[in-house]
Amino acid sequence: MKKTMKLLNKKAIVTGGTRGIGKAIVKELVENGCNVVFTYHSSDEAARKIEEELSTENVKVFGFKADASSFSKAEEVVKFTLEKFGSIDILINNAGITKDNLLLRMSEQDFDAVINANLKSVFNYTKAVIKPFISQKFGKIVNISSVVGIIGNPGQANYVASKAGVIGFTKSNAKELASRNINVNCVAPGFIETDMTEKLNDQQRQAILTNVPIKRLGKPEDVAKAVLFLCSSDSDYITGQVLTVDGGLVM
Repeated sequence: MKKTMKLLNKKAIVTGGTRGIGKAIVKELVENGCNVVFTYHSSDEAARKIEEELSTENVKVFGFKADASSFSKAEEVVKFTLEKFGSIDILINNAGITKDNLLLRMSEQDFDAVINANLKSVFNYTKAVIKPFISQKFGKIVNISSVVGIIGNPGQANYVASKAGVIGFTKSNAKELASRNINVNCVAPGFIETDMTEKLNDQQRQAILTNVPIKRLGKPEDVAKAVLFLCSSDSDYITGQVLTVDGGLVM
């Protein structure tokens, strides 16, 4: 049976697209017919590899090196995407970092760095695509938050604040933009198998799994499929929602 391409000929921006969840999202969109510009911050080699692996005759993938916390860079990415594709249909705000520490030991610099990378970046790219989206009377925005933005987590005050902020930002913009046929939703992953969870020892992993009813960590592809749903026409009557992809951790 031939696969239905849910995003055929659509054009998307994905921030933080070279690793983990971001890379899985880029791959999922491309496999469903979507042209993608993804941003990255460090490895030119990783970005080129993704371009080469995913670009085909019909679907194009471009990497753009950009600091997610920079508004001027966000404007450059949007301009670049419009030049390459002619339009933008989808924005995935995925870029993020962690600088964990107990509040007592957390530096002002580490707090600001996480807020800027995780929350201000969402403002930057959303603000930069709003005019094109309003002009064409269509757009899909999916922001990647985290379940810790809902329930909190010790040692992550900066990260939790940023991810809780993403949820509030999502709901506010969903209300502002609904009349313009622009959907704004949020995906909140739980514990996903990424670079961050690879650092867990067996004891830490088991402690986490005791609270996850499905009894396994999620895969980046689990999050990517949820994002695909929110980018497709299947979700046209859904906006301002937080979809948790967490194996039942938060319910």
